[in-house]
Amino acid sequence: MLSLYVDNSVLGGYFDAEFEEPTRSLWKMAEAGECRFMASVVTEREASQAPAHIVRLFARTFPDSSALLELTPRAEELAAAYVRASVVSARYIDDARHVAIATTHGIGVVVTWNFRHLANYRREAGFNKVNIDQGYPVVRIISPLEIVYEDRDEEV
Repeated sequence: MLSLYVDNSVLGGYFDAEFEEPTRSLWKMAEAGECRFMASVVTEREASQAPAHIVRLFARTFPDSSALLELTPRAEELAAAYVRASVVSARYIDDARHVAIATTHGIGVVVTWNFRHLANYRREAGFNKVNIDQGYPVVRIISPLEIVYEDRDEEV
C-alpha cells in the first residue's frame, strides 16, 4: 500500500472550494485502502492551531498516534541542511521539517497544496540534491491531483 505523508495544507484543502474535490477524492482512496496517510508531530502542531473543522478532520484521520511520525534529531539535522542549502529559508523551517521527517522515516511521497515552498520543480530538486548528498533517497513532493488522477483511464 502506498504511504503518503500529508501536510496541513492537505487538511485545509478538504474544506477549500478550490481544492475540495481532489482532496476529498484522496480521502476516499485512503478510506478504500488504496493508500495510507502518514503525518507528523509537526502536522499535528500546525493542525492544532487551525480552525475547529480542521482540528476535527485531523483527529478523525489520525485517531491515534501510530501514524504520526516523530521529529527525530536526524530529521531536524536534515531540515537544517535544507535551510543551509537555501532550498527554503529558515522562516519556513516547518516546510523543511515535513520533507525531512518523511525522508528519514522512509515515506517517499509528500502530498501538499503548498506550491510555493514544497510542490514545485525547483524545490523538489533542491530537497533531493540535499537528500542524495546526505545519503538519503529521493522524495516526490506532489499535489493530491497527481495521486487521484494517476490511474484514471480516459480516452485522449
